[in-house]
Amino acid sequence: MALQCALCPKGCILNPGESGNCRIRINLDDRLLAVTYAHPCSVHIDPVEKKPLFHFLPGTTILSLATVGCNLHCKNCQNWEISQCNPEDSRSYHIPPEQVVELAERYRTPSIAYTYTEPVAYYEYTLDCCIRARERGIFNVLVTAAYINPGPWRELCRWTDAANIDLKAFSDRFYREVCDGTLQPVLNALVTAREMGVCVEVTNLVIPTLNDSDEDFRNLSRWIVREMGPDTPLHFSRFFPHYRMRHLPPTPLDTLTRARSIAMAEGLTFVYIGNVLTRDAENTVCPGCGRVLVRRRGYTILENHLTTGRCPFCGRRIYGKWTL
Repeated sequence: MALQCALCPKGCILNPGESGNCRIRINLDDRLLAVTYAHPCSVHIDPVEKKPLFHFLPGTTILSLATVGCNLHCKNCQNWEISQCNPEDSRSYHIPPEQVVELAERYRTPSIAYTYTEPVAYYEYTLDCCIRARERGIFNVLVTAAYINPGPWRELCRWTDAANIDLKAFSDRFYREVCDGTLQPVLNALVTAREMGVCVEVTNLVIPTLNDSDEDFRNLSRWIVREMGPDTPLHFSRFFPHYRMRHLPPTPLDTLTRARSIAMAEGLTFVYIGNVLTRDAENTVCPGCGRVLVRRRGYTILENHLTTGRCPFCGRRIYGKWTL
């Protein structure tokens, strides 16, 4: 019989033997199964700054894993070889949730990231790993486009400590034409995560000619200030030609600098530039006294003055989790 997947807004209806839009959720014997469960295709130890997370345990390492599959199909995807791959075409490892936690403990990473592709697509594996990690005192991080229905998202947020969520553009047309998705579910997920106490940071990949106007930056920034709060960290990330967007040039640094200036003028406190080295746009600066609290160079922490979550110079509370 046909089954409907209720995980994401696409609501795929699957006849026996068919897979959903994400490629990995399949109707097998009248049961909807995620066939990549416990079979990650990529497992690494990264600096947490690579996610990017700048307000969550700076300077620590994070066990990072992914299975193949994604419920979006962004034409600019940098990990398209695995995100758009069929499960049968990928090499993988058998690592059940208990062993994922054991790996984090063995390599002394205080947190685990579900990343690289889309942890929403391999939802059951993500959720089970998160539950077991929480039981062992290990933090959970999602790096996600958050294209998911409210019910499963709220359940996942219960077990999540931090997330970097892609807000690809403040345009439904962009989501439909570039990502094969829609905007509103992502906005809903962002607000829900923040309300549920997840330490949320937002990334906007700036693509020349598609989402790089002053109006794009202004509308996105105003929404974050209004709906999530002015202390929500925002990363403007540099685009490089990938996948089906090899015809576009890399984002000019001037465009990223302009985006950052507009976002800060709209009231955002912590705005960063990523995928390119800059003089000071990677540093965390106290909005109260203007002193540098965390100085970064790429993924390296050069200075970190935060030990209690407050600026040691003026006492202002700084959004994030700064120590174990």
